[in-house]
Formats: sequence, structure tokens, C-alpha cells
Amino acid sequence: MSGANILFVAIGAVSLLVGLAVLVAALRQGRESPKGVAMLIAGMMATAFGLLMAGFAIAYATADPLDLNAEAAQ
Repeated sequence: MSGANILFVAIGAVSLLVGLAVLVAALRQGRESPKGVAMLIAGMMATAFGLLMAGFAIAYATADPLDLNAEAAQ
């Protein structure tokens, strides 16, 4: 993995953990207040962002390069 990929995985993991913490805090507070609903939405968005960022960085680092010109050369 290159340095940029490790950075993206680290940012994604931190965002995932922060999003889960906000999500748990919002669930404990309740969904009756507008603040609780906003925290619920923000927690879900941060969790999804972290999961996608880390997942795509890992997939990019482990995938083989795609040669789109291989068919045209034959």
C-alpha cells in the first residue's frame, strides 16, 4: 500500500469510529428531540463515509490493474 492509501484507510477508520460513537449517543438520547434526530443522521452519514472510504482504499490497493487497451492490440 502506498502512503496515500494508508492515509485514506486511517481517515476512513477514524470516521467510522466517530460515526458509530455519535450514533450510539443519539440512540441513548432518544428520537423525540430534533438534536437526537440530527445526531442520528450525522452518525449514519459519518459511518457510511468511513466505511466507503476505507473499503475503496483497500480495494484499490489490492486490485490488479485493468488494461482496457488489451483487446484493441489484438
